[in-house]
Formats: sequence, structure tokens, C-alpha cells
Amino acid sequence: LLETGRIRASRPAAELLASDDIRRAYLGVCTETSLDAIFDIFFLEAVLNGLLLGGLLALLSLGLNLIFGVIDVVWICYAELIMVGMYTIWWLHSVQGVPLALAFVAGIAFVAALGALMHHFVIRPVLSAEPINQLLVTGGVLFFLQAVATVIFGVEFRNLGVRLPGVNVGEMSFSMSRMIAFAVAAVAIAATYLFLNRTYMGTAIRAISQDRQIMPLMGVNPSRVYLLTSAMGGGLAGLAACLLVLQYDVHPAIGLSFGPLTFLICVLGGRGNLSGGFVAAFVFAQFISVGGYFLTLEWGYVIAFVFFIMTMFWTPEGLLS
Repeated sequence: LLETGRIRASRPAAELLASDDIRRAYLGVCTETSLDAIFDIFFLEAVLNGLLLGGLLALLSLGLNLIFGVIDVVWICYAELIMVGMYTIWWLHSVQGVPLALAFVAGIAFVAALGALMHHFVIRPVLSAEPINQLLVTGGVLFFLQAVATVIFGVEFRNLGVRLPGVNVGEMSFSMSRMIAFAVAAVAIAATYLFLNRTYMGTAIRAISQDRQIMPLMGVNPSRVYLLTSAMGGGLAGLAACLLVLQYDVHPAIGLSFGPLTFLICVLGGRGNLSGGFVAAFVFAQFISVGGYFLTLEWGYVIAFVFFIMTMFWTPEGLLS
């Protein structure tokens, strides 16, 4: 009897060992060498799951890329803003009994306000400082937010308690929460694109990112644009928190789970390049998902990081530089 999760097989041991499906799933090997044995239905499932993961990673990188492209300051603590949003949603819904939809809205608004406050009190004083000083300041905010979360909530893992069913398509299985995250991320990315290209303030944001010295002479108020960009970046972090809290437990160090990956995606796509970050998110997601199919999930991350290092040697400015 061989049983793990939803897979249950009861056959003689010799037959189980000779089954390529069993060997691939449990031993990581396969006796067949044909393309049909490699690129089967489970490979397609890995590719599609990579697309779903890519949508979420694209949303995570969008806010950070937007801030870097306009303000030219890397928020090392960006993932901790997402952690704050996740705790806010959990506390409102699980402790205070606020309906989940209202908790989501409040979480987005709170993190957007936090982003604006962080720019006004932390980033603005160091805008003209050396980049290393800016990194140290935002790194200090990272540890500060982690410490505050630990003091208030402890180190226990907190769960929202929402269970969404899976979606089965033939032999393929997909996470409902990841499908929702992909759809919401796609809408948010499209809305951000339309805002940046169809509105006056969006045009001002793009103009400031292209020439910070000339635009003030043309009537654009940089301080106002910086503040709005920080609030938008915070709002996108709050939206990401809404999607992540449905999939993961929240704890003070949750930002370390995806913060470095988000930063690498921004660098791989070209710092401040929104289109590049979008492409890089899906490239990273496919390496992780498909690499996990052929080997293990951990090796999928290793392959993605090796690709990142090689790309930096080849084109240090990013994929779409």
C-alpha cells in the first residue's frame, strides 16, 4: 500500500516499483525516455501553475518597481509592508470579526497610508543621500517592523481560517486561491498600466521617472508625485497581502519568504522597468514550477537563481534593458 495525500495505490511491490508514474512521483525517476513520458499531463499542470504563480510575483514586483523607477530608492522593507497588511487583515477578520471583504479594503488602505507616511518621514530626508545610506535606512525599517510584529503578535503562525476548494481539470489540480490571486493580479496590473498611461497624474509619474531634473521646470511637483507613488506602492503591497493571506500563514518573518525573490525579479527585469519586471516574474515562476516538476521545488529555486546570476553577467541592466 502506497499512500500520500490524494494518491493511493495498492499493488504488489514489484508492480509499484515498475510503474513510471509511481517512480516519477515518489522516487523522482522514470524508466521511459520518450518525449511523451516527459511532457505529459503533469508537465502541462506545472506550466499552468507557473503561470498562476507568475501573476502573483508580477504583482509583488510591480509596487517595488514603481517606487524604484520614480523615486530611485530601493525599499528593502517592501515585503514587510505586505507582512503588516497580512497582520491587519488577520486581526480585523479573525479577532475583531470584521467581514473579510471589509478587512481586505481596510488592509489595502492602511498599507497605502503606511507607504505614504514612510516616504514622508523616512525616505524624504534621505532622497539626496548616498544609495548605501538609503539602503541602510530602509533596512532599519525592515527590522523595526519585524520587531514590532513580534512584540505585538508573537512568533506564532496565524491563519485566516479560510479554506477554498481546489479545481480539478481532468487529471490536473489547481489551487483556487492561486487562481483568484492570478485574476486579481492581472486586473491590478492592467489598472495600473491604464492609470500610468491615460491620466494626467500617471503621465507626471512617468515623466518624473524619465527626467527628474527637467520636469519640475515644466510645472510638475516632484514631492506630490513621490508621495502619490509611495501610496500607490503601499496600496499594491496591501493588495498583495490580501492575496497572500489566503494562501499562507502570517508571522513576523513572512516577508523573508518572498521579499528577496521580489527584489531579484525587479533587478532581472531592469530596475524601475515595469514591463521588464512583468516578464521576469513569469520567467522566474516557470523555472520554479517546471524545475520542481523535473526535480524538486528546492531545485526549481536553485535553477531560477542560477539563471539570474548568469543573466546579470550577460546583461547587468536586466532582460529588457
